[in-house]
Amino acid sequence: MSVGFLGPSGSFTHSAALKAFPQADLVSFANITDVIKAYENKQVDFAIIPVENSIEGSVHETLDYLFHQAEIRAVAELVQPIKQQLMAAASDRKIEKIFSHPQAIAQGKQYIRQHYPQAFIEMTASTAYAARFIAEHPDRPYAAIAPSVAAQEYGLTIIAQDIQEIDENFTRFWVLGHQQPQLRLETQTSKVSLALTLPDNLPGALYKALSVFAWRGIDLTKIESRPLKTVLGEYFFIVDLDKGAEDLVTFALEELTSLGISYKVLGDYAVYVI
Repeated sequence: MSVGFLGPSGSFTHSAALKAFPQADLVSFANITDVIKAYENKQVDFAIIPVENSIEGSVHETLDYLFHQAEIRAVAELVQPIKQQLMAAASDRKIEKIFSHPQAIAQGKQYIRQHYPQAFIEMTASTAYAARFIAEHPDRPYAAIAPSVAAQEYGLTIIAQDIQEIDENFTRFWVLGHQQPQLRLETQTSKVSLALTLPDNLPGALYKALSVFAWRGIDLTKIESRPLKTVLGEYFFIVDLDKGAEDLVTFALEELTSLGISYKVLGDYAVYVI
Protein backbone atom coordinates (compact mmCIF):
# COMPACT_ATOMS: atom_id res chain seq x y z
CA MET A 1 0.00 0.00 0.00
CA SER A 2 1.29 3.46 -0.87
CA VAL A 3 0.37 6.75 0.82
CA GLY A 4 1.10 10.19 -0.56
CA PHE A 5 1.84 13.05 1.81
CA LEU A 6 2.82 16.71 1.79
CA GLY A 7 6.60 16.68 2.03
CA PRO A 8 9.43 16.86 2.34
CA SER A 9 10.34 14.01 4.67
CA GLY A 10 10.42 15.24 8.24
CA SER A 11 7.33 17.47 7.89
CA PHE A 12 4.37 17.35 10.26
CA THR A 13 2.35 15.67 7.52
CA HIS A 14 5.09 13.06 7.22
CA SER A 15 4.88 12.51 10.99
CA ALA A 16 1.11 12.00 10.77
CA ALA A 17 1.56 9.57 7.87
CA LEU A 18 4.14 7.54 9.77
CA LYS A 19 1.87 7.16 12.78
CA ALA A 20 -1.28 6.38 10.80
CA PHE A 21 0.32 4.08 8.20
CA PRO A 22 3.52 2.69 9.79
CA GLN A 23 3.78 -0.21 7.33
CA ALA A 24 2.94 1.71 4.15
CA ASP A 25 5.18 2.93 1.37
CA LEU A 26 5.16 6.71 1.94
CA VAL A 27 5.59 8.99 -1.07
CA SER A 28 6.48 12.68 -0.67
CA PHE A 29 5.03 15.46 -2.87
CA ALA A 30 6.02 19.11 -3.03
CA ASN A 31 2.60 20.71 -2.54
CA ILE A 32 -1.00 19.89 -1.64
CA THR A 33 -2.26 19.95 -5.21
CA ASP A 34 0.38 17.42 -6.26
CA VAL A 35 -0.62 15.12 -3.39
CA ILE A 36 -4.28 15.20 -4.44
CA LYS A 37 -3.46 14.71 -8.11
CA ALA A 38 -1.28 11.72 -7.25
CA TYR A 39 -4.32 10.09 -5.65
CA GLU A 40 -6.57 11.08 -8.57
CA ASN A 41 -4.07 9.51 -11.01
CA LYS A 42 -3.90 6.33 -8.89
CA GLN A 43 -0.22 6.79 -8.08
CA VAL A 44 -1.02 6.21 -4.41
CA ASP A 45 -3.76 4.36 -2.52
CA PHE A 46 -4.32 7.10 0.05
CA ALA A 47 -3.30 10.75 0.34
CA ILE A 48 -2.75 12.80 3.51
CA ILE A 49 -3.14 16.57 3.39
CA PRO A 50 -3.52 19.28 6.06
CA VAL A 51 -6.95 20.87 6.29
CA GLU A 52 -6.89 23.12 9.38
CA ASN A 53 -4.62 24.36 12.15
CA SER A 54 -6.03 25.52 15.47
CA ILE A 55 -3.93 28.71 15.36
CA GLU A 56 -3.59 29.54 11.66
CA GLY A 57 -7.06 28.37 10.54
CA SER A 58 -8.12 26.49 7.41
CA VAL A 59 -5.78 25.39 4.64
CA HIS A 60 -7.48 27.04 1.69
CA GLU A 61 -5.56 25.16 -0.99
CA THR A 62 -7.02 21.89 0.32
CA LEU A 63 -10.62 23.06 0.63
CA ASP A 64 -10.72 24.97 -2.64
CA TYR A 65 -9.25 22.12 -4.69
CA LEU A 66 -11.63 19.55 -3.22
CA PHE A 67 -14.63 21.80 -3.88
CA HIS A 68 -13.78 23.21 -7.30
CA GLN A 69 -11.65 20.56 -8.99
CA ALA A 70 -12.02 17.11 -7.43
CA GLU A 71 -14.63 14.45 -6.77
CA ILE A 72 -12.84 12.97 -3.78
CA ARG A 73 -13.92 12.49 -0.18
CA ALA A 74 -11.97 12.43 3.05
CA VAL A 75 -12.31 8.95 4.58
CA ALA A 76 -10.46 9.64 7.85
CA GLU A 77 -9.24 12.60 9.86
CA LEU A 78 -6.03 12.70 11.89
CA VAL A 79 -5.66 15.23 14.71
CA GLN A 80 -2.03 15.78 15.65
CA PRO A 81 -0.56 18.08 18.32
CA ILE A 82 2.06 20.44 16.90
CA LYS A 83 5.24 20.45 18.97
CA GLN A 84 8.26 22.47 17.87
CA GLN A 85 11.80 21.30 18.65
CA LEU A 86 15.07 23.21 18.36
CA MET A 87 17.68 20.97 16.73
CA ALA A 88 21.28 21.18 15.56
CA ALA A 89 24.00 18.92 14.20
CA ALA A 90 25.47 18.55 17.72
CA SER A 91 24.36 19.47 21.24
CA ASP A 92 27.50 21.52 21.95
CA ARG A 93 27.20 23.61 18.78
CA LYS A 94 27.22 27.41 19.17
CA ILE A 95 24.06 28.75 17.55
CA GLU A 96 24.39 31.91 15.46
CA LYS A 97 21.56 31.42 12.96
CA ILE A 98 18.18 29.67 13.29
CA PHE A 99 16.19 28.44 10.28
CA SER A 100 12.53 27.51 10.02
CA HIS A 101 9.12 28.17 8.50
CA PRO A 102 7.62 31.57 9.51
CA GLN A 103 4.86 29.91 11.57
CA ALA A 104 7.37 27.85 13.54
CA ILE A 105 9.56 30.91 14.08
CA ALA A 106 6.55 32.81 15.42
CA GLN A 107 5.61 29.94 17.74
CA GLY A 108 9.16 29.73 19.17
CA LYS A 109 9.99 33.44 19.20
CA GLN A 110 9.82 33.84 22.98
CA TYR A 111 12.22 30.94 23.58
CA ILE A 112 14.64 32.22 20.94
CA ARG A 113 14.67 35.73 22.42
CA GLN A 114 15.34 34.34 25.88
CA HIS A 115 18.06 31.81 25.02
CA TYR A 116 19.54 32.98 21.70
CA PRO A 117 18.97 36.75 21.59
CA GLN A 118 21.95 37.32 19.24
CA ALA A 119 20.97 34.63 16.73
CA PHE A 120 19.90 35.64 13.23
CA ILE A 121 16.58 34.27 11.98
CA GLU A 122 16.13 32.97 8.44
CA MET A 123 12.80 31.87 6.99
CA THR A 124 12.46 28.67 4.95
CA ALA A 125 9.71 27.05 2.88
CA SER A 126 9.04 24.39 5.53
CA THR A 127 10.32 23.16 8.88
CA ALA A 128 11.53 19.95 7.24
CA TYR A 129 13.55 21.89 4.67
CA ALA A 130 15.21 23.82 7.53
CA ALA A 131 16.19 20.57 9.25
CA ARG A 132 17.57 19.10 6.04
CA PHE A 133 19.59 22.28 5.40
CA ILE A 134 21.15 22.04 8.87
CA ALA A 135 22.05 18.40 8.27
CA GLU A 136 23.73 19.36 4.99
CA HIS A 137 25.92 21.95 6.79
CA PRO A 138 26.93 20.17 10.03
CA ASP A 139 30.06 22.28 10.55
CA ARG A 140 28.22 25.61 10.66
CA PRO A 141 26.70 27.33 13.73
CA TYR A 142 23.13 26.65 12.61
CA ALA A 143 19.97 25.34 14.24
CA ALA A 144 16.45 24.60 12.99
CA ILE A 145 12.98 24.61 14.49
CA ALA A 146 11.16 21.50 13.28
CA PRO A 147 9.15 18.46 14.48
CA SER A 148 10.96 15.62 16.25
CA VAL A 149 10.51 13.36 13.21
CA ALA A 150 12.81 15.72 11.28
CA ALA A 151 15.60 15.16 13.81
CA GLN A 152 15.23 11.41 13.33
CA GLU A 153 15.03 11.75 9.55
CA TYR A 154 18.18 13.88 9.20
CA GLY A 155 20.28 12.70 12.15
CA LEU A 156 20.07 15.90 14.18
CA THR A 157 20.20 16.42 17.93
CA ILE A 158 17.28 18.06 19.73
CA ILE A 159 18.77 20.74 21.97
CA ALA A 160 15.48 22.15 23.29
CA GLN A 161 12.10 20.40 23.42
CA ASP A 162 8.60 21.82 22.94
CA ILE A 163 9.61 25.46 22.52
CA GLN A 164 6.22 26.55 21.13
CA GLU A 165 4.51 29.33 23.07
CA ILE A 166 0.98 27.93 22.69
CA ASP A 167 0.54 24.37 23.92
CA GLU A 168 -2.96 23.93 22.49
CA ASN A 169 -1.80 23.78 18.89
CA PHE A 170 -3.29 21.03 16.72
CA THR A 171 -3.52 20.32 13.01
CA ARG A 172 -6.28 18.36 11.30
CA PHE A 173 -5.20 16.17 8.39
CA TRP A 174 -7.58 14.52 5.96
CA VAL A 175 -6.94 11.09 4.53
CA LEU A 176 -8.29 10.86 0.99
CA GLY A 177 -9.16 7.40 -0.25
CA HIS A 178 -11.67 5.03 -1.78
CA GLN A 179 -12.58 3.38 1.53
CA GLN A 180 -12.10 3.97 5.24
CA PRO A 181 -8.66 2.77 6.36
CA GLN A 182 -8.19 0.52 9.37
CA LEU A 183 -6.00 2.61 11.66
CA ARG A 184 -4.60 1.58 15.03
CA LEU A 185 -5.29 4.94 16.60
CA GLU A 186 -7.78 6.20 19.16
CA THR A 187 -11.11 7.16 17.59
CA GLN A 188 -12.61 10.40 18.89
CA THR A 189 -15.85 10.85 16.94
CA SER A 190 -17.32 10.72 13.43
CA LYS A 191 -18.03 13.75 11.24
CA VAL A 192 -19.35 14.80 7.86
CA SER A 193 -17.94 17.81 5.99
CA LEU A 194 -20.17 19.59 3.47
CA ALA A 195 -19.76 22.44 1.03
CA LEU A 196 -23.07 24.32 0.71
CA THR A 197 -24.01 26.49 -2.27
CA LEU A 198 -26.96 28.78 -1.60
CA PRO A 199 -29.56 29.88 -4.19
CA ASP A 200 -29.63 33.60 -5.01
CA ASN A 201 -33.42 33.91 -4.79
CA LEU A 202 -33.94 32.37 -1.33
CA PRO A 203 -34.17 35.03 1.41
CA GLY A 204 -32.43 33.93 4.61
CA ALA A 205 -30.81 31.02 2.72
CA LEU A 206 -27.94 30.55 5.14
CA TYR A 207 -30.27 30.69 8.15
CA LYS A 208 -32.54 28.11 6.54
CA ALA A 209 -29.59 25.86 5.69
CA LEU A 210 -28.30 25.91 9.25
CA SER A 211 -31.76 25.44 10.75
CA VAL A 212 -32.01 22.11 8.90
CA PHE A 213 -29.34 20.84 11.30
CA ALA A 214 -30.30 22.90 14.36
CA TRP A 215 -33.86 21.66 14.83
CA ARG A 216 -32.67 18.05 14.49
CA GLY A 217 -30.07 18.58 17.22
CA ILE A 218 -27.14 17.97 14.85
CA ASP A 219 -24.07 19.70 16.28
CA LEU A 220 -22.05 21.86 13.88
CA THR A 221 -18.35 21.96 14.71
CA LYS A 222 -17.34 24.44 12.02
CA ILE A 223 -18.77 26.90 9.49
CA GLU A 224 -16.64 28.95 7.12
CA SER A 225 -17.20 30.84 3.87
CA ARG A 226 -14.97 30.65 0.78
CA PRO A 227 -15.27 32.55 -2.52
CA LEU A 228 -17.13 30.75 -5.28
CA LYS A 229 -14.64 32.27 -7.78
CA THR A 230 -17.49 33.40 -10.01
CA VAL A 231 -18.27 37.02 -9.16
CA LEU A 232 -17.39 39.22 -6.21
CA GLY A 233 -19.58 38.57 -3.17
CA GLU A 234 -20.62 34.99 -3.96
CA TYR A 235 -19.52 32.26 -1.56
CA PHE A 236 -19.87 28.61 -0.70
CA PHE A 237 -19.99 27.53 2.93
CA ILE A 238 -17.99 24.73 4.52
CA VAL A 239 -19.86 23.02 7.34
CA ASP A 240 -18.51 20.27 9.59
CA LEU A 241 -21.12 18.37 11.56
CA ASP A 242 -21.10 15.65 14.17
CA LYS A 243 -22.41 12.55 12.44
CA GLY A 244 -24.21 11.26 15.54
CA ALA A 245 -27.46 9.65 14.40
CA GLU A 246 -26.83 8.84 10.74
CA ASP A 247 -30.54 8.83 9.86
CA LEU A 248 -30.91 12.42 11.06
CA VAL A 249 -28.03 13.52 8.85
CA THR A 250 -29.64 11.79 5.87
CA PHE A 251 -32.96 13.54 6.50
CA ALA A 252 -31.16 16.89 6.90
CA LEU A 253 -29.49 16.48 3.51
CA GLU A 254 -32.82 15.63 1.92
CA GLU A 255 -34.33 18.81 3.35
CA LEU A 256 -31.43 20.88 2.00
CA THR A 257 -32.22 19.56 -1.47
CA SER A 258 -35.92 20.36 -1.07
CA LEU A 259 -34.99 23.96 -0.19
CA GLY A 260 -32.90 24.28 -3.36
CA ILE A 261 -29.64 24.34 -1.42
CA SER A 262 -26.91 22.40 -3.21
CA TYR A 263 -24.30 20.52 -1.24
CA LYS A 264 -21.15 18.54 -1.92
CA VAL A 265 -19.85 15.98 0.57
CA LEU A 266 -16.16 16.72 1.15
CA GLY A 267 -15.74 13.98 3.72
CA ASP A 268 -17.49 11.30 5.76
CA TYR A 269 -14.99 10.05 8.28
CA ALA A 270 -13.93 8.93 11.72
CA VAL A 271 -11.65 11.28 13.66
CA TYR A 272 -8.45 9.73 15.01
CA VAL A 273 -6.21 11.30 17.65
CA ILE A 274 -2.44 10.98 17.28
